[in-house]
Parts: sequence; C-alpha cells; structure tokens
Amino acid sequence: MASTNSGERTGLDLGSAEFTGMIQDGMERVEAELRSSLSVGESFLTDKVSHLAKAGGKRFRPMFALIASQYGDRAMSDDVISGAVVVELTHLATLYHDDVMDEADRRRGAESANARWDNSVAILAGDYIFAVASRLMADLGTDTVRHFADTFGELVTGQMRETIGCGPDEDPVEYYMKVIQEKTGVLIASAGFLGALHGGATEAQRGALFRFGRHLGQVFQIVDDIIDIWSDPEESGKTPGTDLREGVFTLPVLRAMQEDTEGGARLREVLTGPVTEDAVVDEVLGLVRASGGRDAALQDVARYRTLAEDELATLPAGEATEALRGLMNYALARLG
Repeated sequence: MASTNSGERTGLDLGSAEFTGMIQDGMERVEAELRSSLSVGESFLTDKVSHLAKAGGKRFRPMFALIASQYGDRAMSDDVISGAVVVELTHLATLYHDDVMDEADRRRGAESANARWDNSVAILAGDYIFAVASRLMADLGTDTVRHFADTFGELVTGQMRETIGCGPDEDPVEYYMKVIQEKTGVLIASAGFLGALHGGATEAQRGALFRFGRHLGQVFQIVDDIIDIWSDPEESGKTPGTDLREGVFTLPVLRAMQEDTEGGARLREVLTGPVTEDAVVDEVLGLVRASGGRDAALQDVARYRTLAEDELATLPAGEATEALRGLMNYALARLG
C-alpha cells in the first residue's frame, strides 16, 4: 500500500513514526485477513457479506486490539491479528442488523445492505458474518470463545434494552448509560481484552484494558450524540434528528428534558415516542440546542475520560499507553 509518512497512514497520532508505522503494518494484515475471511463461501453470499467491509470504516476496534497486544511478549502475533478480525467481523454483523432495525438507507457512504437487497438478505448476511467470526474464534481457543459469548450476550442485551425502552420507575439517563455501555462499550472493551490476551499481557493488564475500553466506548458514543445534534450535516454526513425520528433519545436530549425550564417542559410533553413531523423535529432540535444539554453531556464525557485515565495509570508507561491516550484524544477532537 502506498504511503507517505506513518502518521498519515493511520490518520491518528499514535506517537513516534516507528510505532505508528508498526501499528499500520498490523492494520494492513488485519484488512487482508478480514477480506480473505469474507471471501469464503458461495458467491451469492460473499458479495453481500463483503459489502460493508469494502465500504471502509475507521477500523478503530482492531487498532485498539493491536495496541493492547503491545503489553505482552507476543505483540502483533497471528493470533492477535485474528482476534482483531473477530472483533471487526462482529461489529460489521451488528451493522447489518442495526440497519434493518433502523430502516437505514445508507451506511459508510454506500447503500445499506437492506436498501440494496432487502431486509431478509441483510439479516442473513449478518448471521453469516457471525459464522465467519465463530470459525476464527474456534482456532483461538476456548478462552476467546467464552469471552465472546459473554460479549455477544451483552451486545444483544443492550439492543433489547434500547428496543424495550425505559420503564416509568427507571431513571432515563442511567438507563441510557447502560444501553450504550452494552451496545458500544463492550465491543471496544473486548478488542482491548483480546489484543492483550493473545499478545501475552498479564491478567491485571487485560482487566485494565477491558475497563479502559468500556470507558472509551462511553466517550465515543456521547461525543457521537453531541455531533448528531450540533454538527453541520455537510461536514458530519449525518442528518440531525435521525435518532428522534426513531424514538431514541440520546444523552443531550435526556439532559435537556430534565431541566426545570419551559424548554424542558415542552420536551417532556413532545418526546413520548418517535417524532415523525419535520416541524416538530426542528422544534425539538432548537430546544435542545438552546438548553444546557450539551454542557451536561460534556460533563459526562469528562467523567468517563477520568475513569479511562485511571485505568491507563495502572499500565506501564511507554508508547502503547501514550497511543491509547491518542485514541481518547481522537474521540474528543471530533467535537471540534
């Protein structure tokens, strides 16, 4: 793959040019194994299961796995690469299923699988990708299989929790925090754990990296929530209010709804389910933008960042730990 300098190759500042280049070399191995694993099978399957992989993506989770492997004596081993691919395959499979549930038309700048084919094909493609991931896991051993069974169970729990919705006796913010930890945080955490496990890190280091990943996942999702409401659609590629139309109220919205103001009261009145009228979506976005919802959400980001830093403080100082700080800074830099 042609490149200029290693920092440009990853798009992230991971420290020295040598370290960044090493991680990028590993990412190219991940990409090759990812594409290869999705090319096995009948042609009517492989073109569909490869659809989103070919559309690209940040590959953030595999990168975290490769960095986490640096704490052991088997860093960047073949098993580390396979573990990183398992995480990315699982992420891809959930995207196919999410797009069906959300009735999405686009994903990563391309047609979603359900829009290009239909819901049944998209669901089956996601299922097949789980099968591909399972095949790789079988070669990585029972510890990986057991860990991923727990991870996948938590992913489904989070999706089910979001689908059912918060009950009248539950705190909506706490409920939402559980949802994003289960839907987003656990798979990022799993990337850190598997990279560390197959890299040969200690049990204590594996635990710290798993917890760091959970907190990093919370930061990423809350930052996404803020971007969805306050960013310029032409820059972000996202249409403000999409979550509102689906009846999903993200953290800034929930924080705005808690305010003892006229705006908060109006939001509590309107937001009882999916918002379908364009005029009401615009009104809600205006009320949220005028509220303290963004500042309150940023306080939550700061809290999770502190928790993540506490985990990093238990890890050996060095390039890997600084690179993990770079991942956190990347998440925060998206706010502009």
